[in-house]
Amino acid sequence: MSHFRSQSWLLNRRHVLRGLGVSLALPLLDCMRPLRAADKTLRPRRSVFIYLPNGVNTAAWEMNTAGADYKMSKPLAALEKHRSVITPISGLHHPHGLGNHHNCSTIWLTGGKIGPSERNTISVDQLMAQVTAPQTRYSSIEMSNQGHSLAYSADGIQLPAQLSPGVVFRDMFTEPQGGIAKQRRGLQRRASILDAVLDESNTLGNQLGKDDRGRLEQYLTSVREVEIRTQRADKWLDTPRPKVEPAVQSQLNRDISLERLGEYLRTMYDIMVLAFQTDMTRVATFSTGNEWQGPAVPEIGVKQDRHSLSHHNGNPKLMQDLLDSDAFNIKQFSYLLDRLSEVKDADGPLLDTTMALFGSGMAYGHSHCNASLPIILAGGTKLGFKHGTHVDFNLIKEFKGYDKHTGIYFNPVNSKARLSNLLLTMAQKMDVKTEKFADSNGTISEVLA
Repeated sequence: MSHFRSQSWLLNRRHVLRGLGVSLALPLLDCMRPLRAADKTLRPRRSVFIYLPNGVNTAAWEMNTAGADYKMSKPLAALEKHRSVITPISGLHHPHGLGNHHNCSTIWLTGGKIGPSERNTISVDQLMAQVTAPQTRYSSIEMSNQGHSLAYSADGIQLPAQLSPGVVFRDMFTEPQGGIAKQRRGLQRRASILDAVLDESNTLGNQLGKDDRGRLEQYLTSVREVEIRTQRADKWLDTPRPKVEPAVQSQLNRDISLERLGEYLRTMYDIMVLAFQTDMTRVATFSTGNEWQGPAVPEIGVKQDRHSLSHHNGNPKLMQDLLDSDAFNIKQFSYLLDRLSEVKDADGPLLDTTMALFGSGMAYGHSHCNASLPIILAGGTKLGFKHGTHVDFNLIKEFKGYDKHTGIYFNPVNSKARLSNLLLTMAQKMDVKTEKFADSNGTISEVLA
């Protein structure tokens, strides 16, 4: 056997693998890893978070049975084939989000408490990205079809999200114009500017009062994050991007109108899968609509935006349209799970090592109830998750009946059942070393193998 110091048998990281429409320098094969690194604990772990705005038709979404024998509700029907790799979860909430519908998507991944004197906190995806970033060209990708990002930096600043599938594709898989030398000069200029900002800020800091120093430190946190990203970008310049075959490129490198929402969503999901397959990133967020709007679905006859549908006031037509919109979005999520199941790396299907969280920061949109959020966790079985049941934190002995309408909770049934507990559980499975996230009070053992 070759000695681990020479290991002449190792394949070069740039070794080209062709297939599935992409030629890539794949860093995921055991024969590309040093012996000491060929450890399952070091294999890629991925997470994707998908947000549905304005809650759901709770009367239709609600499932009255928990455990393995639960009956899939009508909006979730497209997930029946994925039953063994998904866990619908009921009864989770964000304590700081109760009664505050304006911040539902803003705190979905942060659990933050936002007020006049308080800013948001880091989102769980960015906490994960701090761990995975050294191994990938992009620490994370942020996507949104209406511009609202789910991701927040360490100092609570919202990261920009990209709306166009074509732009997302080009950023990751197309070499910028001018070659490596031009790119490096641009990064060096940026680094020089950042150095100057940091030097001047250090001098200025000694002259400021306590409050101003605190605000300056928050600003410098953002500057340091840009500095780290700049340094990483420079190190990746000499590593070629994956070469995508023309047929796949023409399918993904394009703009798509939201009038064709299904095609738009599936294209974004395809790009996401390609990014995971080629290990360009291991963390992704995707908001499928803004809380105050949310796209209509003209292709199935739903002409009003989700915000309007959520304020249905019991109107049967609007409630049916909202149900149809819910089912349509779940069908596209099912497509993502299909793709993650089909595409493989050295560890098997991508879905085995990818956690996917789908849900909303609101439940019953008509009255802005967010006490029992619609949440679905999928994948990650090789990361220590188990699936196949409906976990319902509303089914506890102290439950004294629905507040007003079946399936509509105006207050949490179980105050200890917090969405931050699930986010903490996922973070730990991404090797984030923490016992606490936001307002968490523990992990969710029900989803752990």
